[in-house]
Amino acid sequence: MASLAGPLIATANPVSESVMPDWANAEHSTGTSIMAMEFDGGVVIGADSRTTTGSYIANRVSDKLTQVTDYIYCCRSGSAADTQAIANIVQYHLGFHKMELGTEPRVETAASVFREMCYNYRDSLMAGILVAGWDPIKGGQVYNIALGGSCIRMPISIGGSGSSYIYGYVDAHYKPNMSKEQCVDLVKNSLALAMMRDGSSGGVIRMGVITKEGVERQVVAGNQLPKFYEG
Repeated sequence: MASLAGPLIATANPVSESVMPDWANAEHSTGTSIMAMEFDGGVVIGADSRTTTGSYIANRVSDKLTQVTDYIYCCRSGSAADTQAIANIVQYHLGFHKMELGTEPRVETAASVFREMCYNYRDSLMAGILVAGWDPIKGGQVYNIALGGSCIRMPISIGGSGSSYIYGYVDAHYKPNMSKEQCVDLVKNSLALAMMRDGSSGGVIRMGVITKEGVERQVVAGNQLPKFYEG
């Protein structure tokens, strides 16, 4: 008896773009928590290590503390591609600046170059930058460069999506003339709180202490984060 079924033919069944998840086409974004603060003799900087693509975690251990010179670092928030490109361009310009002058660039100079880049390309880039470092003229300095390109020196500054959760904590615990150890503890505790509440922040805490001796880097692993509340 002849079979009524014809031969099976495999047909391509491309996945419609309409059913693709949002993160598949989203840009890599450092929905993040960053912080920097001055103390007598230097600055303390810190950031989480989670890079997201939409709601998908693209990198759990990224380094958002980017070296610009031997004594200047920047903390990056916004689009990962944009902030990396800006940091590379500023590093290039300051390298020439150092060769021309024969001395290390000042932190204020680095912040001015960042500000110019962020302002001139404010319609094309999504970048919030904290510039922090030490120079022999003004010592430790922190400059906050917002998305629109404004540049303001601040004794303590926080940024990124996690910052909205910790403004009250930082306001309550910051006081002028804090020691290096107190600054390190405040940055560590503040970032741990931000990472606990913000879904776009997480991973480990990367920190740096910049003084006239150079940069001292630290990493606080996920199982060593300060704990304040566990439901």
